[in-house]
Amino acid sequence: FTVQLPIKAGQQTTHTRVSTEHNKECLINISKYKFSLVISGLTNILKNVNNMRIFGEAAEKNLYLSQLIILDTLEKCLAGQPKDCMRLDETMLVKQLLPEICHFIHMYREGNQHAAELRSSASGVLFSLSCNNFNASLLSSLFLRLQELTVCLEDNVDIHDIELMQYINVDCAKLKRLLQETVFKFKALKKPAQLGVINSLEKAFWNWVENYPDEFTMLYQRPQTDMADCAEKLFDLVDSFAESAKRKAAVWPLQIILLILCPVIIQEISKEVVEDSKLNKVS
Repeated sequence: FTVQLPIKAGQQTTHTRVSTEHNKECLINISKYKFSLVISGLTNILKNVNNMRIFGEAAEKNLYLSQLIILDTLEKCLAGQPKDCMRLDETMLVKQLLPEICHFIHMYREGNQHAAELRSSASGVLFSLSCNNFNASLLSSLFLRLQELTVCLEDNVDIHDIELMQYINVDCAKLKRLLQETVFKFKALKKPAQLGVINSLEKAFWNWVENYPDEFTMLYQRPQTDMADCAEKLFDLVDSFAESAKRKAAVWPLQIILLILCPVIIQEISKEVVEDSKLNKVS
């Protein structure tokens, strides 16, 4: 697999493309039985490729193509695992793989013409990874980082770990936990961290709606009091954060989302609108 990557073999031909795809399919099949071995091996390959020093436009292209091949293979290996599979070494694998994935999501070079595509591919790996390891590693690391930021005295804080929530698999229960943790810690965060959380929660919500539309529909058929209560509290916290017109513009999308998570309030607003409309017609 390694020697046929473009960064090793040079410019791809039809033959090398077919051979590379065959190797990918073999690794994906093997990963169903030797999951840890394949993921660990691919992670090491990705790490070595990321650390390679390259010179010239052709080498730059071959590096980019190699990274895409490895990321795509990783995503498919991870996606092929049962969502409820549990392994003792999964936490360690997550710790090894996560820094390499974050290399593309947060640390890509300025001006890299392939940055957007690499980030998109890496976010797919992160999503598949979170389907299997959300509670064990990714969720706990998010909450740990939130806690660390509450006691951070620096204004220029690193919020990269917090931004990961916009790429991971979030169902209704996990979205609720994210909202609850944010309510507990929001006031203690510095302004940049608060803004980072606001932006990331907005994207996490839309990921939930896209991946779990039935859960979103069910929320209006059977409202969850604890979800609505949490969303209402966070709405007030975010409203206090929006002191200036610029901040208000930054937070209103999340505030609308938080209202959406309160079906009873939405229904009350709808009734008031209908009643006002009737009164206007009468008058």
